[in-house]
Amino acid sequence: MADRVISVLAVALPVGTIAWVLDWFRLGGLIFSSEQFLSGILALALPLVYLAVPGGAGRKRAAQIPWYDAVAAVISFAAATYMAFRVPGLSELITARPTDGMVAGTLMLAFMIEGLRRTAGKSLTVIVILFIVYALVGRWMPGMLQGRPVTAGQLFYYLAWDSTAMLGLPLSIVATVVVVFILFGQVLQKSGGADFFADIAVALMGRYRGGPAKVAIVSSALFGTVSGSAVANVMVDGAITIPMMKRSGYPGYTAAAIEAIASTGGQIVPPVMGAAAFLMAQFLHIPYTKVILVAIVPSILYYVALFAEADLEAARRGISRVEESQIPSAWRVLGSGWFFLLTWAVLLSAMFWLNYLPETSALLTASIIAVVSVVFGFKGKRLRLSDLLDALRATGLGSLDIIMIGAATGMVIGALNISGLAFGLSLALTQVAGGNLFVLLLMSAVLATVLGMGMPTAGVYILMATLVAPALVSSGVSPIAAHMFIFYYGMLSMITPPVALAAFAAASLAGANAMRTGFEATRFGWSAFVVPFLFVYSPTLLMIGDPVEVTIAVVTAIVGVWLVAIGVVGYFARPIGLPRRVAFAASGLLALIPAGAFPGAVWTDIVGVLGGIALVSWEIVWRRRPQSAAAFRPSS
Repeated sequence: MADRVISVLAVALPVGTIAWVLDWFRLGGLIFSSEQFLSGILALALPLVYLAVPGGAGRKRAAQIPWYDAVAAVISFAAATYMAFRVPGLSELITARPTDGMVAGTLMLAFMIEGLRRTAGKSLTVIVILFIVYALVGRWMPGMLQGRPVTAGQLFYYLAWDSTAMLGLPLSIVATVVVVFILFGQVLQKSGGADFFADIAVALMGRYRGGPAKVAIVSSALFGTVSGSAVANVMVDGAITIPMMKRSGYPGYTAAAIEAIASTGGQIVPPVMGAAAFLMAQFLHIPYTKVILVAIVPSILYYVALFAEADLEAARRGISRVEESQIPSAWRVLGSGWFFLLTWAVLLSAMFWLNYLPETSALLTASIIAVVSVVFGFKGKRLRLSDLLDALRATGLGSLDIIMIGAATGMVIGALNISGLAFGLSLALTQVAGGNLFVLLLMSAVLATVLGMGMPTAGVYILMATLVAPALVSSGVSPIAAHMFIFYYGMLSMITPPVALAAFAAASLAGANAMRTGFEATRFGWSAFVVPFLFVYSPTLLMIGDPVEVTIAVVTAIVGVWLVAIGVVGYFARPIGLPRRVAFAASGLLALIPAGAFPGAVWTDIVGVLGGIALVSWEIVWRRRPQSAAAFRPSS
């Protein structure tokens, strides 16, 4: 019985989102406000959390659901349903605070916080509670951090019923755009898309040295841009690629680190990025297509650096290609799964040419993939109705954490708004930095990494967009660069010790030490820690500016990440010592700096590129010398 209720709720959640996106309610004569729709989504999501996600240690649901979880599911459903019917009237009575609204709203807040703890973990839950407490005690805080006097009744009613709090923008984006893209990824996976991406990656990269690592990078980037979840991507793709890398000679912690980095980067790879990218478009009031365009170059630099390091690491360790018997024919793979390439063509055409909204574009693409998969199939398997139902069910269950995060971060925004603390926190950050932009960026990066410990990227991004982005913009940073900066550092919490969810998940698959894997992932992901500082100082790396300047910046940056990769790994044509490693890294960093970063920065490009050419030429000449060639042992 319980499983049936869970399945019904899980399927109903994405179906409700689809009906809202396609305007089926209005066509059926039902007119809802956005807040009513969001309350309805919570009426499905909250009981689903209490029925499907255990509250105790171990996170394994018992055969029989505890009575208190069943009671919580019923009460939360009733409270959210009441909210859906009454929100048009009660949201206008924030000053009066009628008893029924106070009771229903307080219940909703309590159930939301516990639901957040169950799905997103303790870190974000503690942060949300601290901000709520901060709003209550803000009147007694000193100086710039002092807030307006707010009573508990005022705060709880406002957080529950106001359209800028729990039922605000974050939950709206999650309940529409993000849920649809999760469904899109599920349909693609049920159609065999994950297998297709893995096969095409092996076919394209398997014949080169370090082939297993390159397969992991390509397949994880392809699948990660669909899933939008670093941990989910690690668990799906890493189950195949990590053992493959270990068999080829990569240590377990290195194999896990490469997979974690590759999977984490999927959140910044267009056209389907993580949930934070959709939220960014709404925060900035720009089309999602603009976010796609500015993300192209940073994502290229991210994967060029990772690819170069994996290749050099393979050369250093003498790791060769994938066995020929395990490499499929690229033409055969394309012949059997060509329609998966329609994914990108249809999605991009819908967004850029037809100017559809992202959620509408994703639904159209998912529908076409489903239909084509029914007709043609992949590897002899056609999509069935049961597969579509499974995709809907998996979407409902898979979106619970992000729905809880969306509602909870709305509560944080509401607490900051009603108390007036948002402006004070931004002003305090700016003054602590002393007007120095680099110091402010460094503080923001550290704050994002610390806040992100154990939290999904979307949650970190929303907090940082509310607290830190205004301070960056007021210091002269362009809004898109400021939000991309905090997006990147929120994402990097997935691989940064001491709590690195993606790295730890990969370590568990590899049987490696979790902390060592985290530090190895940080070493491999160095470019993502550097590039955000660069595009803040010069938006040419976001493809903003003169086309010639953008082209030069991109080319020199690619050269720069390759040179730094040589210095990080310590290998080119041969193992290189510390002085030359430092020289390679220094030349690469100079080449990475865009010419427009500051007056005279063009010389950093010139010195960096020329220095790199000299170092590479020296290594090539050394390798061609007869005595060194005789001593050289090829690694592939």
